[in-house]
Amino acid sequence: MTPPGWHPDPGHSGIGPAQERWWDGARWTDQLRIPPATVRRRRMRIGAGIAAGIVVLAAVGGGAYVLGDRSGDSAGGSASAPSQSPRLPDGRNGEGGQGGNGGQDGGGGGGGGGNPDQQMPQTEDGYATDAASGISIPVPDGWKGQSGPIGAGVTTGDYACPGDESEKCVRGGVFSAPAQALKVEATTAKAAAEADIKANAEESYGEKIYGGITSHEELASRAVTVAGQKGYQVRWKVVTKNGDDGYVESLAFPSPRTASMLVVVRSGFDINSEAPKLSVLDEITRGIKKADGAGTGTGETA
Repeated sequence: MTPPGWHPDPGHSGIGPAQERWWDGARWTDQLRIPPATVRRRRMRIGAGIAAGIVVLAAVGGGAYVLGDRSGDSAGGSASAPSQSPRLPDGRNGEGGQGGNGGQDGGGGGGGGGNPDQQMPQTEDGYATDAASGISIPVPDGWKGQSGPIGAGVTTGDYACPGDESEKCVRGGVFSAPAQALKVEATTAKAAAEADIKANAEESYGEKIYGGITSHEELASRAVTVAGQKGYQVRWKVVTKNGDDGYVESLAFPSPRTASMLVVVRSGFDINSEAPKLSVLDEITRGIKKADGAGTGTGETA
């Protein structure tokens, strides 16, 4: 008889990182997570400064990955003893696993967490849901979407990174997370976006993969409305030493679910004929909305 606990997910589709599913001793639940022993830091284009222990989905220079402990190359602990993570402003623990995977239509399963009691809003067709931020990001046709208890992302155009072909990059990606998870301490949307853009650019087109950013041009710095909230947008064009130049954007606004929480949406698009146009980024921004629903169990048995 299989004991209760985290076990390899029997329903993993092979898309995205391998996951574990919680077995309660009688049936599989809808709780998913990335095995702590395999959650390691990866160099990501559209990356993020992630607080230790928080698992955040990020769209990167390599498709969608889950980030964990930024203090080293690998996350400590074992599958049965995940590390403690910082708490979000409302006191909830930041630990969490990966939610369902969105395909071309953006649909995906709900649920995921560092403990079996944590749930996330059910994902909606055509959207990737960030449960902690309380938002859903639209998944354009042909893009991949991924949801999570903390963070969500959409990406397109995987290819080998110019500075490290063992890593994957993407032609375009957008991901979200609570500002606190990205160590953005600003208390207004304008200050948060302005504070985040430099870190976003360095993570997206930094030295290891692109040889560093040689210059940048500010294309936009303006107030915007996102998911019904008054936010702020900063967009740069960056010139890299190696590989494609790119566009990066940091967008900040109050969570439509928790007004006291700021959300940061990071974006990065290559300047390349195979990359999506900036108009697609504008469409994604306009389509961000308040997340709906709540996750429920699958009811499947072993």
